[in-house]
Amino acid sequence: MARILSKRGLCSRSEAERWVREGRVRVGGRVIRDPEHPVALDEARIVVDGVTMAATAHRYLMLNKPRGLVTTAHDEHGRDTVYRCFDGAGLGWIAPVGRLDKASEGLLLFTSDPAWAAAIADPERGPSKTYHVQIDTRPDAALLAGLHAGIEDAGQHLRAASARVLREGGRNAWLEIVLDEGRNRQIRRLLGAHEVGVLRLVRVAIGRVGLGELAKGAWRELAPHEVERLAPRSAPATAKPA
Repeated sequence: MARILSKRGLCSRSEAERWVREGRVRVGGRVIRDPEHPVALDEARIVVDGVTMAATAHRYLMLNKPRGLVTTAHDEHGRDTVYRCFDGAGLGWIAPVGRLDKASEGLLLFTSDPAWAAAIADPERGPSKTYHVQIDTRPDAALLAGLHAGIEDAGQHLRAASARVLREGGRNAWLEIVLDEGRNRQIRRLLGAHEVGVLRLVRVAIGRVGLGELAKGAWRELAPHEVERLAPRSAPATAKPA
């Protein structure tokens, strides 16, 4: 039951489970209290709080995330979240695809389509991610080679699929780093292992979809060809449990 509500883009899986347990959901006139109760995807008689819940068209968005916002719907410490950027837009339920930490900025995707999000997050089939990173030193060949070779950290092998110098100043530089896997704070951990500090970290592209000229804090709908480019429907994806 909860899975169907989520697949219809009405809410998150955890929120759907709460609705069901609270007795707010009816199917065919009968209250359902088991979140795992089997329901057909095309079931038309799902009612929540007395309102018939028809399937909605999924939404696919990109946001140019500013620094200082956390990637969550609700923050227990009262910090501003990325959802502040959507205030007043009336978008309905959308969830971030992956994360950018508070100090990072740039391209962040949102959707109401859990299967599409899972395909992008898939470690084997998901698209690569490109970052522009300002570091507190001038890089040499040994640093770039070390980023390619990778490190072992907390039981994980971390590496960059590619790393190159974009430009250099007197005391710092900008690198372009491409990741083909997703690990928590991966770039910061990689550079930290080489005693290199990160001054700015901006995600500029996911796969072949780039941030472009989108202003900081602004968002836009993805074009249909961008949605397909990021997660082709022919590519199977295994959704991760909620």
